[in-house]
Amino acid sequence: MLEKYAAGLEELARYCWAHPEPGFREFACSRAQVAFLRAQGFEVAENAADTVTGYVASWGEGHPVFAVLGEFDALYGLQQRADCAEPSPEPGFTMGHGCGHHLLGVGAIAAGLLIRDMLAEKGCAGTVRVYGCPGEESGSGKAYMARDGLFDDCDAALTWHPDNFHMVSRGSSLSCIQCYFRFRGVAAHASSAPHLGRSALDAVELMNVGVNYLREHMEDSDRVHYAISDAGGASPNVVQAYAESRYLVRSATNPKCEALYERVKDIARGAALMTGTELEIVFDEGLSNTVPSFTLEGVMDEAFREIGAPDYTAEELDYARAFKATFPVEGQLSDLPNAVRDRQALEESIREKPLCDAYVETLPSDRCGMGSTDVGDVSWVVPTVTCNTACFSYGAGGHSWQWVAQGKSSIAMKGMLHAGRVIALTAKKLLENPERLAQARAELNRRLDGRRYKCLIPADVKPHYYD
Repeated sequence: MLEKYAAGLEELARYCWAHPEPGFREFACSRAQVAFLRAQGFEVAENAADTVTGYVASWGEGHPVFAVLGEFDALYGLQQRADCAEPSPEPGFTMGHGCGHHLLGVGAIAAGLLIRDMLAEKGCAGTVRVYGCPGEESGSGKAYMARDGLFDDCDAALTWHPDNFHMVSRGSSLSCIQCYFRFRGVAAHASSAPHLGRSALDAVELMNVGVNYLREHMEDSDRVHYAISDAGGASPNVVQAYAESRYLVRSATNPKCEALYERVKDIARGAALMTGTELEIVFDEGLSNTVPSFTLEGVMDEAFREIGAPDYTAEELDYARAFKATFPVEGQLSDLPNAVRDRQALEESIREKPLCDAYVETLPSDRCGMGSTDVGDVSWVVPTVTCNTACFSYGAGGHSWQWVAQGKSSIAMKGMLHAGRVIALTAKKLLENPERLAQARAELNRRLDGRRYKCLIPADVKPHYYD
């Protein structure tokens, strides 16, 4: 059924690959996807939750309401030529789709089309919504959408992510807060009048030292990373009057993340006191931990088993082999998915094959992975499930030049369309067995245990763009 849409979807994905843009600035990709969906008869509301590039495309009426989540932002520093199996920047580019979001958004549209056709054929009540979600890499677009209630009436949220494996994603993810610590001091001649200066760079460095000591007294799942985003200038004979660092604070749950964030802020305040500088804390983004849905994962597992994995040609296998050779096998084996049933079989596949050519069975798990995603905010509001499909060879994972280089390949397109089929079959099973939707909602209520969704982003912080 998807074949009649395949050429148009692949053209759209390749267009998005060629127009990599940062979060909340995905103008070309958003416009192209909105135009495509409108041409297919979807009603599209743009500027969703004041995100500018976010949109919600709807078809149908009544319940169940299926939310299909897409993304389309890119990453700085990954401007790589297509199909080139060695690092080779694309001239004129500053960004690249190193996480496959050009595929993710279009794969969500593919699923939306199939669910639309299913609802039309059955002639039953039901709504499918494709959410174009900006700023996943930086910005937390889905958190703003969840904060504004855009998922409140949904019955299930279905999504996917490009990957090296065909599988149902299991487990949780870390809550995350990102912010800027901006120190302002007093400039002075560093040699003749250092006593008149107050160094903002000293404050940044002292804060970093303090956080290093904090790491000894955090939980094992906690993470704090930083970058010095402004060192105050290039002249060592000037006391730096301004300096800035950008921090990511992560923990297993929202309350733990907020508590750790307060400890980091206290360290920053102490650094300002020690240096006689002024401190400004600017909240950038926040996203919630993922609440698993074993119920929906079971349904998606059934769907994926029925469909299986795509077939690959000899040419595609040779293509994948060239990229797999750019990354050591030991590195591939050290970063396996969470909750794989047969780890040994997967390790053998990675050693012997250039890419994943079979469904990888995973088991229900509450284990928290070390990454973060704003899908977590959606999962607090509505039962949510994610699958992964292999769009790239074995080897380097996300945020790599290898993923950018393979992003326009036939392997990538097969994985994208395959994800659309898996999501659509999952929705079909839920439509035909509404008691499973009720079970998923009951499971979410049990997991939340009376807690309500609280967005980590303060109410006065609006969607914004920082370069």
